Amino acid sequence: MMYTPTIPPPDPNTRTPKFKLPKLSCDAHCHIFGPGAKYPYAPDRSYTPPDAPLEDFRALHAKLGVERAVIVNASVHGTDNTVALDAIAQSSGAYRAVANIDDTITERELRVLHDGGFRGCR
Repeated sequence: MMYTPTIPPPDPNTRTPKFKLPKLSCDAHCHIFGPGAKYPYAPDRSYTPPDAPLEDFRALHAKLGVERAVIVNASVHGTDNTVALDAIAQSSGAYRAVANIDDTITERELRVLHDGGFRGCR
């Protein structure tokens, strides 16, 4: 499915900082958006981001010197936390996440998120 972004993309010209971040630096609040064709955006979202997939996320963090991250599942993905769950699985233990949930989530679904590396919800 094609989506038309309603917000600007990330800065394409991010530069490596002049200072070096400490070992194991952590981005404590970040998002991965899509790609929408693989991780659809919720129909009731309040905005549509341009795709900013895991590959771009990793490249940005490499440029900045960030080694760990807490991914906050973006509201545009609704309560589907798959994009963050998949990113954690590919991170070799470097990522954790905060899930989007509602009152329909089951104990089993919470366990899947916990076992997958989620440590908070909103």
